[in-house]
Amino acid sequence: MCLGIPGEIVEILPGRHELAEFADLALVDVSGVRRKVHIGLLDRESLAPGDWVLIHVGFALSKIDETEAAATLEFLESLGAAYEDEIAAFRESAIEQE
Repeated sequence: MCLGIPGEIVEILPGRHELAEFADLALVDVSGVRRKVHIGLLDRESLAPGDWVLIHVGFALSKIDETEAAATLEFLESLGAAYEDEIAAFRESAIEQE
């Protein structure tokens, strides 16, 4: 099962990255796990540390508010094993920065 998981932006990483010319990266916290995610799909959004985004396969797909993030996390946690599997996969993933 693939889920979109809310994450809180910790830091917008400066500059462009080798992974894709258009893909900016941010350090995002998802349930205590910090990973770099692509934020290039949200280039028309004003993003800053403290903002919440919905993440799927390493891409931030939409900006969401904190209330929506909390409700989504509560729902996902209620799924039990599926949520734990997704967090485990997220924990093991990493986007390398040049």
